This record gives sequence, structure tokens and C-alpha cells, in this order.
Amino acid sequence: MTLIEKPSQLPIAIGQALRTAFPELRVGSPPSILAADEPCVAITVERNGPGVRSLEGRKAHVLSISLKVMSAQGAQPFDACDLASRLMDLVLDNRWQLPAAQCDVPVNIVALPLTLVGADTHYDSWTVSFNQTLYLGPPLLDDPIGKPLFACTWEVSNIDDPDQYRPLQE
Repeated sequence: MTLIEKPSQLPIAIGQALRTAFPELRVGSPPSILAADEPCVAITVERNGPGVRSLEGRKAHVLSISLKVMSAQGAQPFDACDLASRLMDLVLDNRWQLPAAQCDVPVNIVALPLTLVGADTHYDSWTVSFNQTLYLGPPLLDDPIGKPLFACTWEVSNIDDPDQYRPLQE
């Protein structure tokens, strides 16, 4: 397993997992993937916000991911809905081969048909969206001299300042 160093590793890992699970789909990112004549999934990072640090002290990034599912031209009605359901099953509890200490399971998973502003609902395109938290950076407990350090949040002015940590008492 590769350590996660940057948020862009999540959509790349998702793309690899989708290609493996659904070899018949084109997988990519907008806008090029959306002009396909075959079933496709476009991976988009909608938002990247802060989250609660991991138990190891790594900084948290909560990414909002959207998987836009489009069925092929001439597909049966609700084929995209069925594909969105299969994607939801794949997303559930999936860490995309990323380390569990750095990648939480997806939450807030939902699938909705595409609705254009002022237009009807298009059932040939669905969006599966979810949030997933990544924990980046070194664990704060790692200390180059080998002494475990700690800090109580109510006793320090800046939890990111290693000088405000103190050694554990034995």
C-alpha cells in the first residue's frame, strides 16, 4: 500500500478501482469523458475541506467526490440508475487500496438523477456522491529523538506547534 501524500491520490485510486470493477466503462474526468457514445463515469472532486485530525495527529482533508454516470446512447430507460446502484455498492466501505490509517470509509453516499436548471430530469445520467476523509502528513507522535510527545488542546494555543508538546511522563 502506498502512503497518501496529496489529495489527488484519492480520485486516481478511485479511477483504478472503477476500471478494475467495471472494465466495460470509460472512466475519467470531465469534460472529455462526458462526450462518450458508451457508458462512462466521470470522477470529480467537488470540495476539499478540513476535518478532525486522525488519532495519530495527521491533518484531515474531507473530500466530496462525485461520480457522474452516463449510459450509452440508445440504452434502456433507467440503465444509468442501475449502474449508479452498482457504483454505490462499490463505494460502500471502500478505501480504494489506500492505507486505512490515512483513508476513512466513504460517508453520506447518495445517488441522484441529473437535473438541469429549468429542465426536466434526465434519467440517462446519474450522480453518485460521497464524502471521504484523507489523513495527510506525518503522525505528530513521530519524534526524531524517539520520545513520545503529547499536548492537551486546552493547554496550548496552537496544536500544530511541536514546541508546545511535552514528553510523556513515565
